[in-house]
Amino acid sequence: MKFLFDDESFSFEALRAAGYASRGGADLGEVLAACVGITDGDEEAWCREWGALADRIHAVGLAALAAGHRVSARDALLRASNYYRTAEFYRRVDPDHDAESQRLARLSRESFAAAAELLDVPARRVTIPYEGTTLPGYLFRVDDSGTARPTVVYHGGFDSTLEEGYFAAARGAVERGYNVLAFDGPGQATTRRLQRLVFRPDWEKVLSPVIDYAITLPEVDEHRIALIGTSFGGYLAARAAAFEHRIAALVLNDGLFDWGGAVIRGLPSALDDLFAAGREAEAEAIMARAAAHSTYLRWAVGNTKWTFGVASDAEAFRAMRAYTMDGVADMITCPTLVLDPENDMFPGEARRMFEALRCPKELISFTAAEGAGEHCQEGAILLFEQRVFDRLAALLN
Repeated sequence: MKFLFDDESFSFEALRAAGYASRGGADLGEVLAACVGITDGDEEAWCREWGALADRIHAVGLAALAAGHRVSARDALLRASNYYRTAEFYRRVDPDHDAESQRLARLSRESFAAAAELLDVPARRVTIPYEGTTLPGYLFRVDDSGTARPTVVYHGGFDSTLEEGYFAAARGAVERGYNVLAFDGPGQATTRRLQRLVFRPDWEKVLSPVIDYAITLPEVDEHRIALIGTSFGGYLAARAAAFEHRIAALVLNDGLFDWGGAVIRGLPSALDDLFAAGREAEAEAIMARAAAHSTYLRWAVGNTKWTFGVASDAEAFRAMRAYTMDGVADMITCPTLVLDPENDMFPGEARRMFEALRCPKELISFTAAEGAGEHCQEGAILLFEQRVFDRLAALLN
């Protein structure tokens, strides 16, 4: 789906940002106005225009808050958080030492935190014990009664943020009577930036402490916990569910059987052989030439190195190979929904994951004709919610 840009990456990320309009994360006119000033592939212009929009709406939110206009302040601060996330997206040369990257990420977190306190039922910030440190999270609640309810545990993927989870799943779940515990795990936005934690393939070691924490909360019905993982989180959640059997239902948005293999298949074919032969300098030269002509590849290389904590393309290739469900997919026992958009960036992976499962399962297809064919159904959040949460209602009753 082409949206505002010819550059495929810019088009997708603009659609992703605009698609949260139905969940309070954007206003379409604001998105259109910001994108007018951005030329295809110009990452500096992208950061400048989205950042200017975010600063302006953030100021609107703070002014409304100071004037006592709670709803106006909440709405503006929610949009500002999403716009700051979008502005920061392509700054992947050296995020740990990039002052503007750090500023935008901080303001995305702070804007959302302020908005979360202004929700009709304020979200509760939580810290989840994890291997001598903690993971950041939010508990989104249907009400403040403390009643145990079916609960969605939610995490994103390769480039999601904790705050984005509100737009991507939490708001729709809460409206349907679910409480939601959203968190960032190692390698994800807040934990990578503030705690230097990097991705790990054995995600069950991440999820089990989250479930340990969740079942201590009076708002969580420990027998009705659904796990949703988005994008790369479709692998992470599947891996965790193969070992963590306190999950009553699983949603893979989208299905990913072999994340590393899928990524490598999308790169120049000579790379794999060159890395395997130890000809790393030649391989990295090919990667550099390809990245010079691809916004997505430039970003993906930088984000991989940063979130995996590696210094070279060769190290990234080696690390990716561990992220596969080969040999463990049949260990998932809970009912599982595998989402499969028509134009997914990892073609065939959802069906491959579905066919490997031996648990009760359903493959849910989304098509381009219904406006839902993009990766993770970006631009079709309401359709995603209807199909997934209506099915979860039956699975968790």
